[in-house]
Amino acid sequence: MSEKKEEPSYPLKTVHDFLNELDKEWDSFRTAALIGIITSAVLLAFLVFRILLFLAVLRKPGPRPGLFASLDEILFLILIAAFVIYEISLLLRQYRFFKKWERRVGLLLHLEEELLTDTEREEADAGNSLKNQKPPL
Repeated sequence: MSEKKEEPSYPLKTVHDFLNELDKEWDSFRTAALIGIITSAVLLAFLVFRILLFLAVLRKPGPRPGLFASLDEILFLILIAAFVIYEISLLLRQYRFFKKWERRVGLLLHLEEELLTDTEREEADAGNSLKNQKPPL
């Protein structure tokens, strides 16, 4: 009986496959970072509006919210502002990373294509030279 040895399965067969997959996904990751930055900036704008509205309520003459309600509102707004600013900074770093490495990956893909075409040409030339040789007598 002949038993076949099973080859180990790898997530990617070649570097070429890896680079092609990376190139396909790259734009979507960069776009997601950009969309996250924009939505976080909009959230930050609403937060600033809410803070200004709260300050207007505190300055208005007449009945004011209690001390606990005021401190609770201020603490909540400060925490939300800190988290949104932190998220924006993370997304900006992520976007810069994608923008920086996009050029490098593109150059690597271009170099790989050149190497593959050179290898294919060499193989074709070697095949043609073998066909042109006369068989030994």
